[in-house]
Amino acid sequence: MAINRTGFEQSNTGISIDKDTQGQMTYTFDWTEWLGADTISTVAYSVAARRNDPAAMVIETSGKTDTSTYVELSGGAEGKVYIVTALVNTTNGIIDRRNFRVNVVSRSA
Repeated sequence: MAINRTGFEQSNTGISIDKDTQGQMTYTFDWTEWLGADTISTVAYSVAARRNDPAAMVIETSGKTDTSTYVELSGGAEGKVYIVTALVNTTNGIIDRRNFRVNVVSRSA
């Protein structure tokens, strides 16, 4: 697996990133290449647990610029995987959805 500059890991199943159980982190998608001359009008983020996980990962805040979107996440149970999805609408009426996996781990010094 290659790791890009944003910390996400790319594999044949998509992109993922590790998050500590106590971490509250902001994750960003850059839509510039996909948008061309268009801009982002709205974004809605959602989080889904995998493997019937009852522990919640919380969306603290989310937002957008003209060409990127972000979501700030907290919580999650160690060893669990969550799917974070961004649904965007553009000013030209185009709709797209992207997601990534968050692997929750317990980091130590």
